[in-house]
Order: sequence, then C-alpha cells, then structure tokens
Amino acid sequence: MSKMNKILENLHLSTSKDEGVPPTEQDLKSLRDRYEKAGQEQVFTFYDELDVAGKAALYTQLSSFDPEYVNEISHKALHPSQSSSDDAETILKPLPESLTASILDSKLEDIGLWYDSGLSLVAEGKVAVVLMAGGQGTRLGSSAPKGCFDIGLPSKKSLFQIQAERIWKVQQLAEKKHGKTNVVIPWYVMTSGPTRDPTEKFFQEHDYFGLKEDDVMIFEQGVLPCISNEGKILLETKAKVAVAPDGNGGIYQALVTSNVRTDMRKRGIEHIHAYCVDNCLVKVADPVFLGFAASKDVDIATKVVRKRSAKEPVGLILLKNGKPDVVEYSEIDGATADAKDPKQPDVLRFRAANIVNHYYSFRFLETIEEWSRQLPHHVARKKIPYVDTEKGETVKPEKPNGIKLEQFVFDVFPMLDLQKFACMEVKREDEFSPLKNARGSGEDDPDTSKKDILTQGAAWIRNAGGTVVSEEDIGGTGVEVSPLISYGGEGLECFKGKTITAPAVIEKEQ
Repeated sequence: MSKMNKILENLHLSTSKDEGVPPTEQDLKSLRDRYEKAGQEQVFTFYDELDVAGKAALYTQLSSFDPEYVNEISHKALHPSQSSSDDAETILKPLPESLTASILDSKLEDIGLWYDSGLSLVAEGKVAVVLMAGGQGTRLGSSAPKGCFDIGLPSKKSLFQIQAERIWKVQQLAEKKHGKTNVVIPWYVMTSGPTRDPTEKFFQEHDYFGLKEDDVMIFEQGVLPCISNEGKILLETKAKVAVAPDGNGGIYQALVTSNVRTDMRKRGIEHIHAYCVDNCLVKVADPVFLGFAASKDVDIATKVVRKRSAKEPVGLILLKNGKPDVVEYSEIDGATADAKDPKQPDVLRFRAANIVNHYYSFRFLETIEEWSRQLPHHVARKKIPYVDTEKGETVKPEKPNGIKLEQFVFDVFPMLDLQKFACMEVKREDEFSPLKNARGSGEDDPDTSKKDILTQGAAWIRNAGGTVVSEEDIGGTGVEVSPLISYGGEGLECFKGKTITAPAVIEKEQ
C-alpha cells in the first residue's frame, strides 16, 4: 500500500489536495456559508491575512469537517438529555452462560476444536487483525508511538515486533497444519496524527518485522475539533483548528474512510481480531478465540480476564438493562461489586474485566454506516490552548476552557442483538499485561510487562519437560521464548530434559 502511495505522489497522481494551492472563490464561499449557517464562522476570522499555504491548509482542514454534525454531537455531549429510561433503575446482570466460555474451566476437547477451527479460518485467508496503536509513550517517558517501546526484554524487542512475530507464527502454524504456503493474515495498524509518520518509519526501518509490506496497512484514526465551553470550534493557530483524536471508538469510521474495509473485502476477510498495542501478552489472531466466535456465529465477541478483587478499578462486561455493555468501576456500587457468584461462592458474580480485545464479523463491519453516527460522544474537559479571535493572541488557559470529544470502541455493544454477542474468559497471566505507567511504578509498567513475558516463557519450558535455573535461585529470572519459536507454549519438546540458565533468550530450537 505505502509503495503505491509513494509512486502516486511521485507521479503527482495522489488524490490528496496539493499543498499550497488555495481554493477557488466559489469553493471558499460555499465553505464559509456552511460554517456561518452553523454559527461557527469564527474559524475564518484570520483567513484573509494568511499566506497562500496557510489559506490552503485551513481550507483543507475545514473541508474535512461537517460543522452541523460537530454542533449536533457537541450539544448532545454538553447537554445530555434526561430520558425516562435515565430515571429508571439500572439493572445489571452477568452475561447469560449460553454466550460465554472460560478457558479456566472449558473442556480441553472444546478448546481444541476452537483452535482447529480458528486455524482453518487462518489457512483459508479469512482472518485479519486490526491494531489500535494511536497512543504515544508519554507516560513512559517517550514521545515515540507506544508500540515502538522496548520494555526491557533480553532481546530488546519492541511491542510492535513481538506482535508481528506472533502473526508470523500463526501463519506458519496454519501452513504446517493444512499443507499450504503463503498463508496471510493482513495487519491493519491504526495510528493517530502524531504517531502515523513515526510508526511508518519504524516499520520500514525494521523491514516490517518479517511480514510482507503489502500485508501491513498503516492508517490513521479521525479527529474532531476541540470545542469551547460555549460550543464554539477553537483555533489552535490562525491557520489551524484545534483538534483531538476521536477515541478508540473512531476505529469504525476510520475503517471506512481509510479504505481498510475495502481492502478486507477484496481479500475475502470474514473474521477480524482487534486489540490495543499496550498488552505485551496479547495472543494476536488467537485461533482459539477466532474459532470460539465463529462457532457462536456472533458479530462481536470479547475477551475478558477475571477481576482480581471487588475493588480493582476496571470496567466490566455484563448485561445492562438487558443489553451487552461495559460498565465502569465508578458506576458500580459496593454491594454489587462485592456480590458472589451463587454457583461459585469463591468468585465474584461480576468479574468479567474488559481488556479491549475483540472479535468482529466482517458482515457486521459492512453495516458501519447504519449505526456509526448513533454512537455517543464522551466529554473530556481540558485546558486547550487557543487563539483569541478578538485579540489574535494565543491563550494558554489555567483551567479547563473546553472539551475534547471521543467515542469508545465498546459503545456499539448495546446496539447488538444479544444472541450476536459472546464473551470468552482467559487467564490473566497468559494474556493480559498492560503497559500504562512509567518504569518503577510497580504496576502495569515496563518491569511488570517484562516479568510477565519471562515468567510465561519459563513456565512453557517447564511444561515441556525442561528445567530453568538461575544463579540466584531456581527459575527466578525467567526465559524469553521468541514468538517465532512458540505462539502459546507449543513446539518446545526439544527442551525436554534440558536445563536453561536464566535469564535466557530462546530464538531458535535447540
């Protein structure tokens, strides 16, 4: 994809507007009229004093927004309506057992069937992966995209590389089991404005981590204008509207506008795995999860881990007034959080912690236009620097002066028919170790991510009949097992009876 874009640009055949070319008077008037009609004419305050490049840039940016739609969503967000349903008591229930499964207590034969089914779908070229990678590593002390981050593994691999190698391994497993060659799982990487260029550069510098460039498509999520507390679109500079990414829920519209969905359609994709970049243990294109979701014939499925305690501040996947939904920790009262499962008194009744790890049927993504504009927008009140349209000066406010609007990826869940939704509980130690905080914080930081991968690798070696030792104590430091060798602990029989001295990196069979 990127090769073709470069060729088109070199031939001046790119469909993007040429930078520095101002609009015609008729086009400018038409756009001004739209913003004036919407009461947002202030965005043109400095237009006439801009140079040619500034005029072209502002016109292009303003052309990408629908001011009436911006008014509509900002008004709804700033002035939420009180419907009769809001006054009614909220009824929370766990998802029905018929829609759930748990790796913790499922029969091994069921898990095996799901695995075989999922691997068959991969071999048939019906599986794609979408990665949500718009975040920067700001909290980690880095301005680079979070996927570029090195969590400190002995191999120095980035999150992007770990995940790319897992895709490669699933392709290889499918080829081997089904006697095929050139099995492909296309990888669609969603970035944000600040992370797109450095992500593309990182992938190019690392030769796409062994994947084919044509099977990796890097695209960008949308943005929305920042809005003042009075509902006005803010200017960041005289020639630029202040904008912010539209949240991980913007993935749906981005799949359409970026032509990702078109590419999936051409490839014959039917099943999609979507996840966030910051989970170092994520099982990318997990055959078990794919097979489970396909066997249920659902449109959305989600992975969850068991909540550690009643007070763990995580969102929960459950039924809210009869609809699948995610309810935040702050929305659940203490009695509900503490409630025990009548069938399993030693575990919580509401325990399905959301880890933003989802399955979608392609047929569902084909309906995006039917419901995407119904998704709610959530308000984040922020201190947003802006240009005072009366004085022409940049203002850096000391308190929140406006809002950024974002959508959440799970906001679509309640729109589904209950029978088209499913949930799979997985082991936290096997599949979830998020990277949220700076090193040294002791929780969800690079050190815990590193530890979780090394602990998992050591367990895999022991399960294969090997022994892991270190100078300090037995198995204290762990082993990094490359995804190129093993996706989920399989294929390590060659280590039976062998001793591995930790810390160690296993990149090839021994």
